[in-house]
Amino acid sequence: MATDLLFRNDAYLRAATARVVAVHERGIELDRTVFYPTGGGQPGDTGAFVRAGGERLTIVDTRKGEALDQVLHVPAPGAEVPQAGESVQIEIDWPRRHRLMRLHTALHVMSCVVVAPVTGGQIAPDKARLDFDIDLALLDAARIEREVNEITARAIDTETVWITDAELDARPELVKTMSVQPPRGAGRVRLLRIPGIDLQPCGGTHVRNLGEIGPIRVLRIRNEGKRNKRVEIALTD
Repeated sequence: MATDLLFRNDAYLRAATARVVAVHERGIELDRTVFYPTGGGQPGDTGAFVRAGGERLTIVDTRKGEALDQVLHVPAPGAEVPQAGESVQIEIDWPRRHRLMRLHTALHVMSCVVVAPVTGGQIAPDKARLDFDIDLALLDAARIEREVNEITARAIDTETVWITDAELDARPELVKTMSVQPPRGAGRVRLLRIPGIDLQPCGGTHVRNLGEIGPIRVLRIRNEGKRNKRVEIALTD
């Protein structure tokens, strides 16, 4: 069963009331969720469910199910889980999520500073990285750091836009990431637009304004293979 993905329309929604649809070995399925499931290099959200009696159930991970838009919430090992039909208050770990949003959006900016095909990427609460198909000698840490920070300091509002699968097929240049293709099958694809800076498909969560990112620093640049030159960044706070 498809889950109503509340974070798609509002990445700042921290809590909601939801109904338990089913409990699987892999996790708990809800009718709606604010929890982002692992995908596109962004880790799944953590947080808690609060049951009617006040008991808190820790959620240690969120993953995609087998069906389109199906989300499974992974409870802490050994925890007593709710039953199908039960209503629960769901709450994400907001400080962790917001750091992921800041870093994810910073990677979009970096993909415009480093003009090369993106061969991979990964985000964690403390750091993030992109891999590029580029000559290592062309990657200068000081320049990347300076130009990313110059762009984020402009405090541009980001926008979520949608196009059809057919429209995306007609504009293959929008897909920068070679390792991950935009999800298809729903008839439309979600894009992140940073006016004057970037436009590319992405199903992750992002900040509303680049100013929220704050300064970043380049942790290191290294060779990860013939077509993978890795740039790793972190937030300065």
